[in-house]
Amino acid sequence: MTELLATTPYRGTRDLLPEQMSVRQQFFHPLFEVIESYGFGRYDGPILEPVEIYEAKSGEEIANQQLYSLTDRGGRRLALRPEMTPSVARMIARNLGSLHLPARWYSHVICHRYERPQRGRLREHWQINVDIFGSDGVNCEIELFELIHDMMRSLGATEEMWALRVGDRVLLESILRDIVKVPEDRRREVSSLVDRWAKYPREKLAEDAEKLSLTSSQFDLLEETLASGAEVLTAVPAEVAERSQVVKLLKSEAGELVTFDPFIVRGLQYYTGTVFEVFDEHPENRRSLFGGGRYADLAGLFTKQRIPGIGFGMGDVTLQDFLEVHGLLPTARPQADAVVIPLGEDLLAPTRRMARLLRQAGVRTSTPLEPRKLSKELAQADQAGARVAVVVAEDEWRRDAVLVKDLATREQHEVPVAELAERVAAVLASTAP
Repeated sequence: MTELLATTPYRGTRDLLPEQMSVRQQFFHPLFEVIESYGFGRYDGPILEPVEIYEAKSGEEIANQQLYSLTDRGGRRLALRPEMTPSVARMIARNLGSLHLPARWYSHVICHRYERPQRGRLREHWQINVDIFGSDGVNCEIELFELIHDMMRSLGATEEMWALRVGDRVLLESILRDIVKVPEDRRREVSSLVDRWAKYPREKLAEDAEKLSLTSSQFDLLEETLASGAEVLTAVPAEVAERSQVVKLLKSEAGELVTFDPFIVRGLQYYTGTVFEVFDEHPENRRSLFGGGRYADLAGLFTKQRIPGIGFGMGDVTLQDFLEVHGLLPTARPQADAVVIPLGEDLLAPTRRMARLLRQAGVRTSTPLEPRKLSKELAQADQAGARVAVVVAEDEWRRDAVLVKDLATREQHEVPVAELAERVAAVLASTAP
C-alpha cells in the first residue's frame, strides 16, 4: 500500500498545477488563433493506434525503441501514439469521399515516446501538428513558412531569436548518389549519419562512417559538400535541382523566410523532399525547437490514391524552454478575477446571486465554500490573484447594495447591486499600481 502513495508521476511525465496550466494555455492560445487565421481546421483522433502504422511509416527509432505498445484482449497490437502524422494520414484517406483537397488541418494532442528524459525531451508531451494534404506545389512550403513566422511573432519572438533552416531529401539523395558515390543500400544509414552531424565530434562521425564502409576520402567529400551550403545547389545535376521544391522556394520572394542548410535531414522515414527545423539562437539553448517536412504519399498505406502532404509538429517542452530563456514566458493568470464574500451564513443565497451576476457579465468569480473570517477570505483572494472582493454585508444588503474592494489599491466603496457588474469591470480594466 505504501507504494501506491508515491507522490511523483511516472519518470518523464508531468503533473501540472493550475498556475502551470494557465501559463501553457496563454502561450498556446495565440498559436491556435494564428493557425486558424490561415484557414486550418482543427481535428482530433484516438490516442491508441495499430502498431503497424508506425512500423511502416515512422522509422526504426520510433518503431523499435520509442513505442509504448500493448496487446489487447482481441490480440491486436496497439501503441500510444508517438506522433500524429500517420494518424492524420489515415483519417484523410478514410474520409477522401467527403473532403475537398488540398486540405488544411491542425491538431493539439498528447504524444508518448519512450526516450531518455532530459532538457527539451519528456516521455509525454503536448504537440501542435499542422499539415496540408493534396498538393505538390511549392506554395504549400511558402504558406507553412509564413505561418511559422507569424506563430513565432505571436509568442513575442523577434527574428534574431530563432532561425528556420531548410534542407531537401531530394538534394541529399543526389549528393550521396552523384557526388559522394554512396551505394544505394547504404544511403539511408548515411542520411542518418548526416542527421546527427551537429551532435557528435568529427572523430565519432568518421568512425561511424567507416562502419558504413565509407572511405576517408568519401567522408571528407561528404563533409566538404554539405559544408558548402548554397553551393550544393549548383553541384547537383540540373535535373535534380529542377525537381527540388527548396530550389524553387529559394528562387522566389519567399526565399528570405528561410536559411538553406544541407545538414537538415530529419529522422522520420516518411519525409521525401523538403525538410525543415526551427532553431533557438539563444546561447543557453542552442537546439532544434520543432520541425517537419514533405511526404510524397504518406496516406499510401491506407489508400491507392496518391495524396502528397507537408506539415510540422511543435511540442510544448522545447517551446516552453525557448520562451523561458528569452524572457517571454507569460505569468500565471489568476484563478479568479473577483471573489464574493458573505458576512454571515444567512447571506449565502445573496452571495451566490451576486456571483452569478458577475459570471454572466464575463467575470471569473469564486465564493467561499465554508464560512470563515473576512480577513482569511481576503488573504486567500489575494493569494489566488483576484483583483476585486465583493463583500455582502447585512446593512448594505438592506439598501440593495454591496461593498466593492479593490485589492490592489485597498479602496472600498458601497455600490448598488444594479451597478455591480459595471463597477467590477471598471476596476479590472484599470491598471494596478
